Amino acid sequence: MKKILVLTMMFVLAAGLSLAYAEELTINSMHSDPLPKETLEALVAKFQELNPDIQVKVNTTAHEEFKKAVRIWLASDTPPDVITWFAGNRAMFFIDKGLILNITDVWQEAGLFEKFPKAFQSISMRDEKAYFLPDSYYWWAIYYRKSIFEQHNITPPKTWEELLNVCALLKEKGITPFTIGTKYRWTAAAWFDYINMRINGPQFHMDLMFGKVPYNDERVLKVFSVWREFLDKGYFLENAASYSWQEALTFLVQGQSAMYLMGQFIMDSVPDDVEADLDFFQFPIIDPAVPVGEDAPTDGYMIPAKAAHPEAAKKFLKFLSSKEAQEIQVAKTGRVVTNKEIPLDLYPPATQKGIQMMQGVDALAQFYDRDTLPEMADKGMDGFMEFWYKPDNIQQILDRLEKERDRIFKLPQE
Repeated sequence: MKKILVLTMMFVLAAGLSLAYAEELTINSMHSDPLPKETLEALVAKFQELNPDIQVKVNTTAHEEFKKAVRIWLASDTPPDVITWFAGNRAMFFIDKGLILNITDVWQEAGLFEKFPKAFQSISMRDEKAYFLPDSYYWWAIYYRKSIFEQHNITPPKTWEELLNVCALLKEKGITPFTIGTKYRWTAAAWFDYINMRINGPQFHMDLMFGKVPYNDERVLKVFSVWREFLDKGYFLENAASYSWQEALTFLVQGQSAMYLMGQFIMDSVPDDVEADLDFFQFPIIDPAVPVGEDAPTDGYMIPAKAAHPEAAKKFLKFLSSKEAQEIQVAKTGRVVTNKEIPLDLYPPATQKGIQMMQGVDALAQFYDRDTLPEMADKGMDGFMEFWYKPDNIQQILDRLEKERDRIFKLPQE
């Protein structure tokens, strides 16, 4: 009798658990740094509070490994229900292959065509259908140690000549002007993006990204000529390829280096005492006649086409786009979210400064490896790294990249 009673209770408990979680939701996330990871956990906890019938499981993979694994997940018959990802060509690459679910209904039902600025609609849609949920974006800028600048009576430069003068002074004082870690090549790509946009303008930059301009064009060569001055004069951290971007950050934290060209997420990884001593300025102007372009990478979420629980995934995306969820993000990270309902005064002062900086620009780019085709980005960043250590090879590098551009952009992309 006792056996029957125990078995009955076990059955009831199992049934109860089954009923408690009528749906499941698996999220694969690349947010492995502490603050973004903690923020997603807080969002998931709130979502589960509002949807107790959905069991959520989050799988976190380090950023670089995630970028490799996502292709395998999306091509499999059992992908996750939701993935974190990037806007721009990085998203369109998978969308065009039919690997991502159409979420136009999410946009319509959540009123996102009204709540999100048009700029974010353009990077989320293909053929008038929505596939991507933009969640937050961040600006890039030159971050610097205020105490070092104050000690040497340095004013944040606004022009290229002023930046060169600042670098020369810091070098003379035994301080490395710029720290950088190029173990993962994308940090070097930021320098290419900005120098190209400052010399040739954002439209030329995007034409290059879309394969419309030859890589061995004289205007591209000029970018590397300007960039080379920094390399020749030793304005970058030595042995940059030995460090990830976080490892290179140590030199800024310790005061051995004064500046870092980096995205707003740098603030997630610095100690509190250094955070108070960190400020930023806009990448200086090289040619004042050229429109001002800025990198503003946008992160977000997508639902794989073969997701096992698409309805639960759509519920989660609707929640992420809500004012409640976006306020959680602002409170925890200070990053700029996409929902226009969030008032400016909810952001910390540094974020307000970034928003105001971005409001004055003429055009936005995503980032080199997001704006061009994945294979071209791979070849291009290989070229940047070869240039970094063998700048005399630049003409051969650009001729080789031009052959790759001609080949890659002629390939069918579907």
